[in-house]
Amino acid sequence: MHTTIPEIISTPDSLERLVRSFCSEPVLAFDLEADSMHHYKEKVCLIQVATSVEAVLIDPLILPDISSLASLLVDPAIRKVFHGADYDVRSMRRDFSVQVNNLFDTMIACQFLGEKEVGLAAVLKKRFGVELDKRYQKADWSKRPLEPAMIAYAAADTSLLVALYRQLESELIAKGRLSWVEEESELLSQAAASERSNKPLFYRFKGADKMDPRTLAVLEELLQLRDLKARISDRPPFKILSHETLCVLAEKKPRKNADLFGISGFSVKQIDRYGAEIIQAVGRGVSLADDSLPAYPRPARLRRDRHKVERCKKLKLWRESKSAELGIYAGIMANNTLLEALSDAVPRDMDELEKVPGLRRWQKMEFGAELLAELRQTC
Repeated sequence: MHTTIPEIISTPDSLERLVRSFCSEPVLAFDLEADSMHHYKEKVCLIQVATSVEAVLIDPLILPDISSLASLLVDPAIRKVFHGADYDVRSMRRDFSVQVNNLFDTMIACQFLGEKEVGLAAVLKKRFGVELDKRYQKADWSKRPLEPAMIAYAAADTSLLVALYRQLESELIAKGRLSWVEEESELLSQAAASERSNKPLFYRFKGADKMDPRTLAVLEELLQLRDLKARISDRPPFKILSHETLCVLAEKKPRKNADLFGISGFSVKQIDRYGAEIIQAVGRGVSLADDSLPAYPRPARLRRDRHKVERCKKLKLWRESKSAELGIYAGIMANNTLLEALSDAVPRDMDELEKVPGLRRWQKMEFGAELLAELRQTC
């Protein structure tokens, strides 16, 4: 692990020097810190970059422009190592319109090597005996100046990533699985930035699919109110009203202030602050005309095909056996969506197999013949 205090890049000149210094590195490790736990609209607050010998921090809140960093991220000659890259890739694309090329996700690598625990802290402890201090995992990284302990924490997350990558790459090569991880990482690098949609907020609310239309109408009114309050106060919505509290409010549909007392997670302070508006929001949902009530979107029910069901069962049995043989989690090797697609398409040869949606190149190469054999037995 790097022991020197990391440099914080906060001027255009220092960023240019960093890019020139790192442009010849074959492997760079990246991580980022954001403020999603503290603000309504999250943003990237710190970018960590590390080689095998040093870690550097880039401050995008002070730098007016970090576009020169993009030359490193897009360069196909430099391997970019992330651990659990999905969030980072989406955030970089959202905030800076940056594409990450030649990505290698060490978390995916751990999954394909059959590791039971794939979180970075667990992996580094197992492989290097290093304990990561996670005190600042939920800190407000938008505050300046950064505390020395926060700077050390940020640097620690990337200081061993290059060494970890070297270990994992060697093990993947030995097992013949490096191309599997490279393909999955390539697909991950193309992930689009998450954008706010115009769909009702209850579409993204856990448990909404079990609510009746009237309760959904009340929930949507409450979610819109919460979102408005969060936006005005620049706080995450969950800090205005929790998921659990919203569930109870939507189900109970309180009509007067006294009904709000005793609701789990709803304090007297919150009742004083939001009580009247919550009663109004519930009233709007309760009074909505029957023919205007919302409905949770559900896929059309398809006629049950007994033969397809049998094919899928057989493929799942094959997957169980194969994943046990390889020592990896079954869902990583082939997810249910892919098995459903194979059962639906029933490809007869490699050309038809290649057209099945969701099938990776590595899956076709490694398991294509076995999949076709399994499907032929069900026809």
